[in-house]
Amino acid sequence: MDDLKRQAAARAVEQVRDGMKLGLGTGSTAKHFVELLGERVRTGLSVVGVPTSEATRADAERCGVPLTTLDAVDRLDLTVDGADEIDPQLALIKGGGGALLREKIVAAASDRMIVIADETKWVEALGRFPLPIEVIPFGLGATRRAIAAACAENGVSGEMVMRKAGNGHAFVTDGGHWIIDAHLGRIPDAPRLALSLNAIPGVVEHGLFIGLASTAVLAGPRGIRIVERPSRRD
Repeated sequence: MDDLKRQAAARAVEQVRDGMKLGLGTGSTAKHFVELLGERVRTGLSVVGVPTSEATRADAERCGVPLTTLDAVDRLDLTVDGADEIDPQLALIKGGGGALLREKIVAAASDRMIVIADETKWVEALGRFPLPIEVIPFGLGATRRAIAAACAENGVSGEMVMRKAGNGHAFVTDGGHWIIDAHLGRIPDAPRLALSLNAIPGVVEHGLFIGLASTAVLAGPRGIRIVERPSRRD
């Protein structure tokens, strides 16, 4: 599986051109992209990257990829990131690694987003993977009740699990927030659920990425499959 992830990352690296400003995703597949990008930088490629997490920042620095911030650049040419699930409209569930907030900010600031994954991430409908919802710790009980109500209004329900770190305490994101993983099953209308979650005051962000990915690169035993969506954002 790790080899398939690297194959997908290698295909995405082929889309990088000299002078590009890049969003650098987070997770095991995106890590391969950063490593392969570093190899090209060492042979003369001139790019600059914006990391979506402190982990990716450390990987990029280790691989020699020059970095900047969204405050220092007007726009990014391309973001390359992984996903936990991808549907035929290239809607995504992301956030398994806990970096969904920064990942969405960077993707939204990019002209294009390529999502790279092994083919097991391709699904007919989102929801098999638990939906990460980043929340503010203050008022957690009220926020959880509001999330459950919003899910019910959208025809889904399931266990709301507070994500834990290895030490048994709450997992804390780079932004200092907590994550609720919503085990919802099949989501019949992901864009509608995304809007409902956006309206909850205690929700900082959620892992539904709608209308952001322009291309999916899926690696499987039979090779690479490229799936495109219209460039217009929904």
